[in-house]
Formats: sequence, C-alpha cells, structure tokens
Amino acid sequence: MARFDKSSAKSTKQDAAVTNTRRAKKSTAPSIEDTMFFPRLRRHAKWMFVFLAVALGGGFVLFGVGAGGTGVGDILRGGGGSGGPSISDAQKKTSSDPTDVAAWRELSTALQSAGQTDEAIKAQTTVAALAPKDTDALRELASLYLAQANAKQQEGQLLQIKTAYAGIGQGFPGAFIAPTGQALLEDTISSVIKSQNTPRIQELASAAQAAATASVDSYRRIATISPGDPNVQLELAQAAQQAGDTATMILAYRAFLKLAPDDANAPIVRQQLKQLAATPSG
Repeated sequence: MARFDKSSAKSTKQDAAVTNTRRAKKSTAPSIEDTMFFPRLRRHAKWMFVFLAVALGGGFVLFGVGAGGTGVGDILRGGGGSGGPSISDAQKKTSSDPTDVAAWRELSTALQSAGQTDEAIKAQTTVAALAPKDTDALRELASLYLAQANAKQQEGQLLQIKTAYAGIGQGFPGAFIAPTGQALLEDTISSVIKSQNTPRIQELASAAQAAATASVDSYRRIATISPGDPNVQLELAQAAQQAGDTATMILAYRAFLKLAPDDANAPIVRQQLKQLAATPSG
C-alpha cells in the first residue's frame, strides 16, 4: 500500500508559497505610457485596425469581391453563376423589348448574383416602374437600396480608420505625442492623407444616406398599395430607423399598432415608441 509522503507535501507547499510571494512582489501598477490617453488609444486601436483589415480582406477573398473571379460564395451559390440567369442574355432581352418585365427582373437577379448591386438597382427600378403595383418588386428594390446603404457605410468607415491611423506617427507610437496627449510635431503625411480621403468619406456618407432614404420611399409605396398590412408598417419603420428618419418611424409604428394591437410584436413596438418619446429630439 502506498504511503503519503509528508516531507514531499511540505516541500510542495513551500515551493507554492515562494512562487506566490514572488508573484505578489511583481508590480501591477500601470506604466506611465499606459496612463497616457493617445498612446494607449493608438496602440489598442491599431490592433483593431489590423483585425478589420484582415476580416474585410478575408471577406473579399471569400466572396470574390473586387477580384473579378469566382469566390467561395459563388461556389456555394452554385458556382460562378452558371446555374442562374446570364447578364448578357438578360440584357439582350431587355434591348429587344424594353417593356418586358420578366426580362428586367431576370437582369436584376443576374446582376445581384454577380455582386453588382448598383447596376441591379437600376434594373429593379425599371421593374418597379413597369409594374408599379407589384409589391414584391418594390420590396426587392427596397432591400437592394438597404444593401447599397450598408456597403457604402462600411466602405466609408474603413476609409475613416485608414485615414485616422495613417502617417509617420504610426511607425513610432508616442514619439510625436506629449504626455498631455498633444502632438509635438505636425504629421504632414497624415494631413495630406486626410485631405485626400475626406471628400471620399463624405461622398460615401451621402451615398449611404441617399440609398437608405430611397429604401424608405420604396416601403412607403408598398404601404400605399397595401394600407391594411401591418407587416409593411414594420418594414417601413425598420427602414426609416436605418435612414435616421425618426418621424416616419414613429408614424409607421403607430400605424402598425392600430392595425394589429394584439400582434406578438406589439409590446416591443410600444416599448420602442416609449423610448423614442423619452429621447430628446436633435
């Protein structure tokens, strides 16, 4: 029968005590650099920028964006668009008969499959114009506008990050920053990059806002065609929220409650209205 070795246990406890003592002596106080706001912001935000760049770059490869080739997303959708409508064939049909709604719808679908959202919107706009009472066509158009708004917004945000962390100061974190957080030297490179990118950032922001507003307009048209459908009012409210159109969002939520006061979503909508009422207007 094995016996318990008291001396071994005692030695183990002593070693653990020494280790704990050594750990306790190690200072946990933050360094001076850790207490400085801008160096800390630059150091941590840089890793966030690297993560975003890798994530977005991986997304470009995964879905074939900007590569002009076939990505994994194309394979998952059936491979390079071979199983879906052809853009060239659909364009021939629309050229042959500009009033062919089915041809324009086919072209819109083909462009969406190819990731050409801007061009798909043009084709879907024609579908909605040729079939103004087709709520499915309008709903498709609204969702395309939302996708466009999201894409423009993400592109603008990424460019903002690149602009904020560009220049010589990024190679030497804290080298051009005083302990107070103020710049010691003017970063000329950063200033030039900022002046070059700012107009594009503003352009993307405007495009995103315009697309979100267009989505709201599409849902308004659907609500006019189907005034008794509470789900349309919910969709309109959600689109208005993304567009920052609080007035339209409130009206749509109220219309939803009037049409479906006992709906399962009614309590959530009432809570949203209560929060909006408590939020001071801009």
